[in-house]
Amino acid sequence: MLEGRNAVVTGAAQGIGLEIAKVFCANGARVVLGDRDGDAARAAAEELAAAGGSAVGVSCDVTAPEEVDELVRTCVDTYGALDVFVNNAGVTRDATLRKMTLDDFETVVDVHLKGTWLGTRAASLVMREQGRGAIVNISSLSGKVGFVGQTNYSAAKAGVVGLTKAAAKELAHLGVRVNAVQPGLIRTAMTEAMRKDIWDAKEREVPLQRAGEPVEVANAVLFLASDLSSYITGTVIEVTGGRGM
Repeated sequence: MLEGRNAVVTGAAQGIGLEIAKVFCANGARVVLGDRDGDAARAAAEELAAAGGSAVGVSCDVTAPEEVDELVRTCVDTYGALDVFVNNAGVTRDATLRKMTLDDFETVVDVHLKGTWLGTRAASLVMREQGRGAIVNISSLSGKVGFVGQTNYSAAKAGVVGLTKAAAKELAHLGVRVNAVQPGLIRTAMTEAMRKDIWDAKEREVPLQRAGEPVEVANAVLFLASDLSSYITGTVIEVTGGRGM
């Protein structure tokens, strides 16, 4: 589905980001993995290359404009073009309003919202000249319904949706599509660290009665990155098992 395409995925050293990179490689894409942990990104890229994919890993702090620009340049210089950009990098600093520090709030908003804006801007500057491209932003169900202890995360992820729709309107006439994915409860190392009673309660909220797997998010991103979604822009796909509908 992505044969001959060149893609960048941020926050790709582990979790959902790494799964997206794996699915992209399995579908023919050449992938640049960006992550704040450069060593982990390079190790992940080596793993993908050993499995037959084409991938390179680089260090990138998505809140630093010059590093995001360099991430895009790495893809263009290495592979010749930039066809897909996935803004996936994220952090959490959960706490109630009373206990959340300003630093906790600003860190989460900077990584998720500012980072997505910087990635979208940098990618679009290349894609508009090419006359084609697909940008996929990772939001969250938390940005739709809001979750206790996540005023920072919910605000940032809701902002990603607004950014996606505004950017889609700006870039559509240039041949660049911008869409978002909102995962719900997904089985990752972070979520599996929850207490079992809390995890079980959250699963019961899902109409499909189970948590999602990272590959199920990656497959939705693959769809939006591919020509199967050629007439889709400014949309949000929920990968939630029906939770929050």
